[in-house]
Order: sequence, then C-alpha cells, then structure tokens
Amino acid sequence: MSALVWQKSSYCAQGNSCVHVAADHGSVALTESGDPGGAILRTSPAAWAALIRTVKESQDRA
Repeated sequence: MSALVWQKSSYCAQGNSCVHVAADHGSVALTESGDPGGAILRTSPAAWAALIRTVKESQDRA
C-alpha cells in the first residue's frame, strides 16, 4: 500500500487547524493537521466536489 500524498488547504493559516486532502484509490481522504495520526475520513469524489461547489457558491453570495 502506498503512502497518501496530502495537500494542505490553501485557506490554512499558520498553526494546527488545517484540512489535508489526498486521493486514495477512487476516494477522497481527509484529515486535519492537529492530529496527523488520527482519523482519516473518506468520501466519494462526487460528494467532495459537491461540498466544494457548495462552499464556493456560499462564499460568492456573502
């Protein structure tokens, strides 16, 4: 099993409150930098895309 290649959120400021995302064999893996050895959440690419689209749309309306 290969190691995941994590990408840090572009909205992450300095500190330990960052979301990290990685592609993982047809799913999207999510974790947070405050507990790098902790839980890894997984979702489908379609659900991840819908979440990102919704967040971007809500920012446009703000």
